[in-house]
Amino acid sequence: MNFNPNLLDCAPAPIAEAWSWVNNPDTGKLIDMCQAVPAHLPPQSLRDYLGDAICKGEGASYTDIRGILPLREALADDIESRYRGNVNADDIIITAGCNQAFCSVIDTLCQPDDEVIIPLPSYFNHLMWLSIRGVKPRFLSFDAKTALPNPQQAAALISPRTRAIVLVTPNNPSGATYSPECIEAFYQLASAHNIALIIDETYRDFIDVNLPIHGLFEHREWRNHFVHLYSFSKVYSLTGHRTGAVVAGPALLEQIKKVQDCTAISAPHAGQLAALYGLQNLHDWKLEKARELQVRAEAIKTAFEHPDLNYRLICAGAYFAYIEHPFNTPSRSVVKQLIEKFDLVSLPGSYFGPKQEKFIRFAFANVHETHFNEVVRRLIGSQQEVF
Repeated sequence: MNFNPNLLDCAPAPIAEAWSWVNNPDTGKLIDMCQAVPAHLPPQSLRDYLGDAICKGEGASYTDIRGILPLREALADDIESRYRGNVNADDIIITAGCNQAFCSVIDTLCQPDDEVIIPLPSYFNHLMWLSIRGVKPRFLSFDAKTALPNPQQAAALISPRTRAIVLVTPNNPSGATYSPECIEAFYQLASAHNIALIIDETYRDFIDVNLPIHGLFEHREWRNHFVHLYSFSKVYSLTGHRTGAVVAGPALLEQIKKVQDCTAISAPHAGQLAALYGLQNLHDWKLEKARELQVRAEAIKTAFEHPDLNYRLICAGAYFAYIEHPFNTPSRSVVKQLIEKFDLVSLPGSYFGPKQEKFIRFAFANVHETHFNEVVRRLIGSQQEVF
């Protein structure tokens, strides 16, 4: 058989490759900071509700392509409350996770050789899908001082083939949260050039709810250019239920429905029920888990202040910390050595786009802050190695 050359050129799945370097995961010594997964199960009340619903036969059927109406209505209410904007159920399609949301939007907007502007470092699954589809990323350079993308640089990259700008905030992999002013500048740029601004906000529930995220939903014409991507996976610990969403204008959603019908048909029904239960019943639980993650982010910042540590913390927030390693060697080699010799699993910066060889990503959500001093101890030990 002959294979799609774009697929052959695409990098392998990063999580699987990193875990292939683990020699013995059962020693009890391993500290896993590789994949962004919650440290806890969904609350017992959600599990009880979903178990009863499934036993009754609920969740076994297809839903409307757009998803069940009560979930879309509840998510619209949640967005209106959080962003103080104008959103309704018709602005939403429920997808099989946020990755499918991104893939469907790209398939709707782009054809091969079109271009998408995307900041470095970039979420690896976004890069993989662009590669598979033959869509060319135009990268914004990484400012290690601010960890914020530059709208002026993006303006210089826009061409007749540009179809979208993609942002992820809070960011995977850097952990940075983009300011409302930064996001607004990108929205104005997208509007001026009649292209889409796609913002993946999977981790929006893990920042302080008293802080504004952005004001894009307050724009009367937001549906013309803004595309909001969301996931229920992390906020309610539903990673296996694959439930996400696209929030956008009717013209885009009408075309996405074609992609949805050919891929998932509809998002998993049981996952939609679980997400609806979460929106209706788990607000306080969500805030508690968000506070835990905020404490964890501050704890890892404190741990990296150790005077003997030559690894430098660039940024930390939501689920992630982005680290500059001290070696003159590719990040893949550094991570491989940290796994094989120090039982510390992370991901190399090279997975997150070009010019990221000096960095590694730690996903700290599933590691309690009491382990961070041990993480730092192992990193200090690794400084004596010859890479």
